[in-house]
Amino acid sequence: MIAIYPGSFDPITLGHLDIIERGSRLFDLVIVAVLRNPQKIPLFTVQERLRQIRLATTHLANVEVDGFDGLTVNYAQKRQAQVLLRGLRAISDFEVELQMAHTNKTLSTQIETVFLATSNEYSFLSSSVVKEIARFGGSIDHLVPQQIAPDIYKCYNHTHPTANPITENIPHQREV
Repeated sequence: MIAIYPGSFDPITLGHLDIIERGSRLFDLVIVAVLRNPQKIPLFTVQERLRQIRLATTHLANVEVDGFDGLTVNYAQKRQAQVLLRGLRAISDFEVELQMAHTNKTLSTQIETVFLATSNEYSFLSSSVVKEIARFGGSIDHLVPQQIAPDIYKCYNHTHPTANPITENIPHQREV
């Protein structure tokens, strides 16, 4: 069975990777489909996001990465997928995702939507959170695949935040 995991993935996070890895255990093939959305101004081009996702999923033999535009259902039909895979972090995600699943069902009765609850450690995580932290110079190493973090830091003209700037310049006191 083929599943499509659609999204913008700008950038891919460990939460996304969690859903991809778990989906790869459930389905014969998971196609991570990067949506070209003309309404959004992304941090990375579609080609950059495709490269990043491929780097992050090299350990998964049954995962393919592709880009698309238009309706997700049309793309799924073109790829002969039976399932749309979606991750849920919170109740607010469920409301939006359920509406989208019902809408997609009116467009194609042959395609089912399967929801995976995000693992607890990633329940707060979104691409927007990652970008916000990186924008202000915070460490994102625990939020994104290790191969992706340098790309994000570069976008914000930051180097890897290895030292705590608040305590770095405070001289150590000698004990008396």
